Amino acid sequence: MGNSSMVRGLGSCFRGINASEQYQGHVTASPWFSTVFGLIGLCSNLFAFCVLVNSSRQMHSRSRSSFLVFLCGLVVTDFMGLLVTFSIVVPYHFIRFNWRHVDPGCHLCSFMGVAMVFFGQCPLLLGATMAGERFLGINRPFARSISMSKRRAWTLVGLVWALGFFIGLLPMFGLGEYTLQYPNSWCFLTLLHDPRNVAFCLIFALLGLSCVALSFLLNTVSVVTLCRVYHDSDSVQRRRDSEVEMMVQLMIIMVIASVCWLPLLIFIVQTAIQEPPSNVAANQIPQETENLLLMYVRFATWNQILDPWAYILFRRAVLKRIYPSFKARPSIVSLYPVLNPSLRRKFTQESVLQ
Repeated sequence: MGNSSMVRGLGSCFRGINASEQYQGHVTASPWFSTVFGLIGLCSNLFAFCVLVNSSRQMHSRSRSSFLVFLCGLVVTDFMGLLVTFSIVVPYHFIRFNWRHVDPGCHLCSFMGVAMVFFGQCPLLLGATMAGERFLGINRPFARSISMSKRRAWTLVGLVWALGFFIGLLPMFGLGEYTLQYPNSWCFLTLLHDPRNVAFCLIFALLGLSCVALSFLLNTVSVVTLCRVYHDSDSVQRRRDSEVEMMVQLMIIMVIASVCWLPLLIFIVQTAIQEPPSNVAANQIPQETENLLLMYVRFATWNQILDPWAYILFRRAVLKRIYPSFKARPSIVSLYPVLNPSLRRKFTQESVLQ
């Protein structure tokens, strides 16, 4: 009787009476693997953050400083994402707690669901924002250099965080729901075929796909512009290594995000729009779908671990050690005709400070 009363009092995150016990004792990964995996990611992002802060203090170029702000925002997001999610996943793997006893009202599950969506969506949004910043910096160098500042860059990062948090809170307003996922170690959006969950899944996945597509488009145009300007210049020595360095880092970040996130995003869209299996209960998800979702989410988590290395390994300080003749050169604005002499003097001074 007591057990039946408890089952009736469970929150909606359990998706059925026996959902929390379905995989009890099922081992899918060593707890030490999850622990080491998380520690590597946390240490990588912490090291990258320290390097970024040190570089930011020494940086006087406004264009480079704003780019470092976006990188700091990305590193902080990845670090906090790993810290929050692994703080729940790792203890589960060690002690195998029962979610029905620990979180019968689904408050912890909802918190983790919001965290998964927020920290999953924000790196993609930040990647698109960084691509837009570099697009303006390369294609509209004068207008952008006058208007962009560290304060404005941090404001944009804050707006990205606010948008990601708003998307994560949508289930709290009745659009979709967060449920316990196989093998009971994490919570995420629900791949059920009712209208609310389908809508939320499509919002999450299509927004992520749009960010990846926008990043690809803007970065491609920026790279083409750099190649064209350098090719048309009279002197190879007038190239600017700073723009090349930023674009190389941004392209690597984009490739990492695409490789890690596209399988999951495409899978969510496909699952949401296809017809549900006829032999599965309305509030249950096929075992094959749950297995694939777990695999794709684990793959997407690598994005948070690899992101910081795009900056750590592809800095001029590192490249100079590998290639000693690598030297800094003037700004890209020197490759554009400037009608106003005062503007030319301003950007020449900025280039020297780099």
